[in-house]
Amino acid sequence: MTTDTPFDAAPVDRHRPYEDVLAILTGTLVVSLGVAIYSKAVLLTGSSAGLALLLQYATGSSFWLMFSLVNLPFYVLAIKRLGWLFALRTFVAVSLVSLFSRLTAEWVEFARLDPVYATVAGGALMGMGLLILFRHRTGLGGINILAIYLQEKAGIRAGYFQLAVDFAILAAAFFVLPPANLMLSVLGATIVNMMLAINHKPGRYVGIS
Repeated sequence: MTTDTPFDAAPVDRHRPYEDVLAILTGTLVVSLGVAIYSKAVLLTGSSAGLALLLQYATGSSFWLMFSLVNLPFYVLAIKRLGWLFALRTFVAVSLVSLFSRLTAEWVEFARLDPVYATVAGGALMGMGLLILFRHRTGLGGINILAIYLQEKAGIRAGYFQLAVDFAILAAAFFVLPPANLMLSVLGATIVNMMLAINHKPGRYVGIS
């Protein structure tokens, strides 16, 4: 006699290679659009993308360049802790976000962008893009790598961990952004991370790559 329920007996749905490729392309494209909205509205998000935006505002450099440089040190952690495959996917995803972010400025032009709408829509887009990538064992470097590692090894929710780190990054933005933009950025970072905390829970999504 078995005590397995139909849910216990259900096989794990493994992602096919083409599904991973499409997910990485879709996720990075969606994140890049969210970043473009934040950059236009002079808003800040968290994680390595937020740090790259902060450096962009502070130095006048391009986001794609800052984003690539910020993520370089974290590839070592990705290789040692999460494996070569994850590190390779992360490198590809970071490279694509850098590329798409540079091209989005040529693809999309905003004649008018309400700051509150930019906060909500841009944050939602980045949250959805990260969720797509996380579910295909891909991160966007930096804090994403550490967040996924801690969730898988210690059971710490990726979204909640990132939220704490993101507020630290936003605190540093106090010296760069106007107060109104800073407050909206806090709201935006909360939107991004709550989407991950609510939707990216261990055991809720069983597809693996």
